[in-house]
Amino acid sequence: MPKGIKILSGNAHISLAKKVADHLKVELSDTKLTTFSDGEISVKIKENVRGYDVFVIQPTCAPVNNNIMELLLLIDALRRASASRITAVIPYYGYARQDRKVQPRVPISSKLVADLLEASGTNRVLTVDLHAGQIQGFFNIPVDHLYAKPVLIDYIKANYTNGDLVIVSPDAGGVERARSFAKRLGSSLAIIDKRREKANECQVMNVIGEVEGKDTLILDDMIDTAGTMVQAAQVLKENGAKRIGAACTHAVLSGPAIDRINGSVLEEVIATDTIPLDSKKEECSKLKILSISDLLAEAIKRIHDESSISSLFV
Repeated sequence: MPKGIKILSGNAHISLAKKVADHLKVELSDTKLTTFSDGEISVKIKENVRGYDVFVIQPTCAPVNNNIMELLLLIDALRRASASRITAVIPYYGYARQDRKVQPRVPISSKLVADLLEASGTNRVLTVDLHAGQIQGFFNIPVDHLYAKPVLIDYIKANYTNGDLVIVSPDAGGVERARSFAKRLGSSLAIIDKRREKANECQVMNVIGEVEGKDTLILDDMIDTAGTMVQAAQVLKENGAKRIGAACTHAVLSGPAIDRINGSVLEEVIATDTIPLDSKKEECSKLKILSISDLLAEAIKRIHDESSISSLFV
């Protein structure tokens, strides 16, 4: 059996790692990460990890390549320092959208990232709401795939309680996710149908379902540039929705996302802290950030204790 738990973090999301460590009543392990003048990353773990069960918390969000490299170097250092088991805790798995060949002569980048993690010495992966569930099969090591649904549902139940809530999928691909939330909340379901009537013409968006006079919540796994979310919100407004919000697990919010949300009819955008959002919160008062630190801490505790975590897969 390992001596105990060690929690490490790269530079990507130290605040989340500290919350997880506090929940587990352990100190965040001391690491030193620096960058040489030519851009190379240097890693040093400043305490003994021999024989410990080590969890490295590092979402591979922007800057994606730097954060992946930090994670790989930390894991390699831990392996060479004789850690008993190394678990990569990746709340947001970068490159997840490149999970298959959609055209000739392109890589399957999410598979390559999985191979790199295994080659570095990772024994196990803990992640949240993968963009594509089949990524679990890219690994030859155990993958614990958590869902942020319990965190989001608790907030939605507390703040959307008038009985007229409609969960909206912004496209056909997200229907299964939206249906699952609607079932748990006892809500009805609507779908945004997008299509191009002719080449080089803007998409026509239709609402399948009844939203007039009702509170609506658009649900997706991530919001990147927010174009789809903002367009969907406008269509719901035009169809008579009373209140329009959005919810996601991963708020990537790149490019014009913040400006689009600020200028949209969305009243609120609910997201979890799988990606650090402190600076974005200052720019966008519509953002409501929920922490997944308790969920991650409970999963880490159960992995260390060799007990079941299946009850967390809801």
